[in-house]
Amino acid sequence: MASSSASLRSIYRSLLRELPPRPILASPRSSLHTRLRETFTKKPASSATATSDAARAHAAAQAVAYLRSQRQYATLLERYNPGMGMDEEERVRLTARRVGMDLPVEYK
Repeated sequence: MASSSASLRSIYRSLLRELPPRPILASPRSSLHTRLRETFTKKPASSATATSDAARAHAAAQAVAYLRSQRQYATLLERYNPGMGMDEEERVRLTARRVGMDLPVEYK
């Protein structure tokens, strides 16, 4: 049982690591943080089997893997597609500079 609670604690901490950070003591926990904590600390009312506990732990581990993959995907997308957040004029200007040209200054 100790290894089970230790692995659940590890999964819980992994989930918290993948969520967006919150300033320490500046704001109360979000509803998602509160819900996760309740889920992991809640004792089942009925006699739950070991398979349902293992299934919940497996589902939580899959959620951690999914969240980690999504965070890594967003990081890589941002790194290799730097023009995604730019407007059209800025993108054209940077493309021209990439090939060695400077756009003329437009007067409005």
